[in-house]
Amino acid sequence: MALNGQIIMNIKRYMNINIMANGFHSSARLQLNQRWRREKRLTENPNAFGPLTNLPDYSFLDGRPTPFGIRQLARINEQREILQKVRKLTYEVDHAVEKHARMKYMNAQNRKSIIEGKLKEKGQCYLNEPNTNKLE
Repeated sequence: MALNGQIIMNIKRYMNINIMANGFHSSARLQLNQRWRREKRLTENPNAFGPLTNLPDYSFLDGRPTPFGIRQLARINEQREILQKVRKLTYEVDHAVEKHARMKYMNAQNRKSIIEGKLKEKGQCYLNEPNTNKLE
C-alpha cells in the first residue's frame, strides 16, 4: 500500500514497518502488534514489567546482594509511594465508615431519649395494672 510516498509493510503479522520515501522511519509503537498483545493479555510495553526489568543484571557467586539497577531503585520508591497512598486512602475510607456508623448510632440514641422523655399517656393502661400501694 503506497500513500504519499509512504510504504507500510506487514511482516509475519506481528510487526509493522513504515518506510518513508525520503528515508527509513519506524515507530516503537507500530513495531509491536498491539492487537496480538491484547489477545494474549500482555502489557502494551514489554519492557515495563518482567524478569528483565525487575531482576538484577548479574549476581555474585558468593551470595552477596547485588546493588540496585539504574531504574530499579526509582521503581521501588515509586511502589512505596503508591503503597503509602493506598494505606492512607483505605484508612480514610475506614475512618469515614466508622464515623458514619457512630453518627447513625448517636442519632438513634438521641431519638430514643427524646421519645422516652415525652409525656406518657395516662388512663386505661394505669387503671388495669394492680395497685401495689394499698394500705392494708
